[in-house]
Amino acid sequence: MCPPRSTRVVALRELRSQPEGRERSGSVADFVGRRRELKELREDIARTGLDTLSGRKAKSPRARVLLVAGRPGSGRTALAEAFVREVADDYPDGVLRTRLTSPGGETVATERAIRNLLEGMGEATPPGATEDELSSALRAALTGRRTILLVDDAADPYQVDALLPDTPECLVVITAEGPLTGIPDVRPCTLGGLDTPSAVALLARRIGDTRVTADPRAAEALAEECGGQPAALALVGGWLAAHPKAAVADVAKQLHEMPPGGSGPLARSFRLVYESLPQPAQRTLRLLPLAPAGIVDSHTASALAGCSVAAAQSTLEDFAGLGLVRHASDGLFLLPGCLAPLLQALLETKERTAEVQLARARMLERTVRLLHSCRATAETGEGLRLDGPDKPEVLPRALRFPDRQAAATWLDTRLPALSAAASLAVADGGLDTLARRLVAALVRALAEHRGTAGAAPELYGLHRLVLDVAERRNLHREQAAALLNLADLDAETGRTQEALERYRAALDAGRAANDPYATGRAMESVGGAYQELTDWHRAADWFGRALSQALARGERADEARLYGRLGNVHMYAGRYGDALRSWRTAAAGYRKLADVPGQAKALSEMARIQEYAGRPEESLHTCREAVELARRAGDLRLQAALQVRLADTLDRLGDPAAARLHRSAADRLLGDDPAACEIRSRSD
Repeated sequence: MCPPRSTRVVALRELRSQPEGRERSGSVADFVGRRRELKELREDIARTGLDTLSGRKAKSPRARVLLVAGRPGSGRTALAEAFVREVADDYPDGVLRTRLTSPGGETVATERAIRNLLEGMGEATPPGATEDELSSALRAALTGRRTILLVDDAADPYQVDALLPDTPECLVVITAEGPLTGIPDVRPCTLGGLDTPSAVALLARRIGDTRVTADPRAAEALAEECGGQPAALALVGGWLAAHPKAAVADVAKQLHEMPPGGSGPLARSFRLVYESLPQPAQRTLRLLPLAPAGIVDSHTASALAGCSVAAAQSTLEDFAGLGLVRHASDGLFLLPGCLAPLLQALLETKERTAEVQLARARMLERTVRLLHSCRATAETGEGLRLDGPDKPEVLPRALRFPDRQAAATWLDTRLPALSAAASLAVADGGLDTLARRLVAALVRALAEHRGTAGAAPELYGLHRLVLDVAERRNLHREQAAALLNLADLDAETGRTQEALERYRAALDAGRAANDPYATGRAMESVGGAYQELTDWHRAADWFGRALSQALARGERADEARLYGRLGNVHMYAGRYGDALRSWRTAAAGYRKLADVPGQAKALSEMARIQEYAGRPEESLHTCREAVELARRAGDLRLQAALQVRLADTLDRLGDPAAARLHRSAADRLLGDDPAACEIRSRSD
């Protein structure tokens, strides 16, 4: 659990009272030194490429790629950010940032990285698009732009290759642990430790000039013990800031006397800070690697440690002061990637497996409840209650959002962590029930806040996670639902053949689950896919199968709709007699259901088919009947479309005066409606 305030070391409380201008570890203002490296990077932009020097000519123009290489904790990201700030004026179209490795060490999917970049430019990302399609879309979006791409923590050249723009006006700055062989024309700027004056300056920013000036030799010795490594200096500086009476020389001696064991300066500095924490705080810190994507907030820390949200927030603030986590926006903290292996080792050696699984389950359960609250706030404007299986549950105040905007902001800022949580929960395999609940809650929250169309790219990945769990657990009903959802998104983005395959798989799963709804929906969707592929015979066959099931179950609304779909297929195939019979039956079904709008639309389609079949008098009679029903239903657009159709039919029957009257009626109905142009153009 989190340490109570009364048991924390006084020095941690004193850290809060530091002057307002004191920079935190990992901030932009913490950057010092590296003037030589910055100069080399700037010169490298205009330097002749390696291909040119060797006599080879580049196949096509491409962006200049710069690489900053260094071990975790060497300050490679800080250097890249400082360099980007220096040259930003030369690239007026801005800076795009993406990270290719999470702080926990997991590789970020290239597809996800490209989507982040496209969304950063305001470009739409179709759901289910392949990596190649997204890569092409990114290159197209960057054409003609002078933009910097900052690609942080690349693991291999294959990740980076899909992101590289074809335009030479762009600049790509990459950080990685070592050289990325396979990317031509790249000279890595390799980082070692800071020089001693720069390391001492960085230390002074953390503890103040006075303590450094009082014993400059001790400060230099401490910088050397830290190997000039910025992350190690940040930790030691944070510890000294929290212990204002500690001597710099004593800390340098303490680090020097630590057994080496191949640990290196960063591990020794981390050990100094970790061992100074109270035991409850140590345990909280050990559990932070469980936070998805290395993103932590007070709720995540509270659930992991089993303490109050307020206590968790206070602990995270203390950790940030010590350099153990980094402040981000909107109450978020980031776990430094260089510390993740050290924390993971502590987690594995000091925490029992059952306790770790319990902490993970608490975190996922808290996330599910927050997502329910987020959705409820969007629905009602206040997330006070959750609908439980027996009765509504009143939410604790800590889980409530004040309004819809606050809930939407929370969802947007936490989405990377929420998506990572869903993926990790599914991959875990031991928490499938929680994983399914988490994915379902995230789907509903996204759909409520963004709409199904706006959330489609995220929903596609979430439905695939549901499918993974359903297949692993042989949950045929959920498998059918996931396949249907994925197929619908495929169909909406024009991947009809892929949609057809998934609809057929959903049909098999629905039959295995003995789920008539899923099988009927799948059969109808298979028919719709064949209709999209203009295979009228197969489309009619599958609509007929779905209709037979609906008739057997007495599902009247489904019967009427399916008769209409059959009518459409027969019409497209030129079988006007069959089409009329289907639509006539559909109209009768809607009449029995007292569905006036449905009946009006069915008669409208009948009138259209009668006109195509060369029976204008019948079309005129049916169309007038449809107009009256559309008027009763209050559907102005349908009334207007039918008035235009009446006018066209009257023109063919040789009555232009009556046709003009109906067109005028259509104009009055539509007024300034943008749909008016479309409806009138059909008449033309």
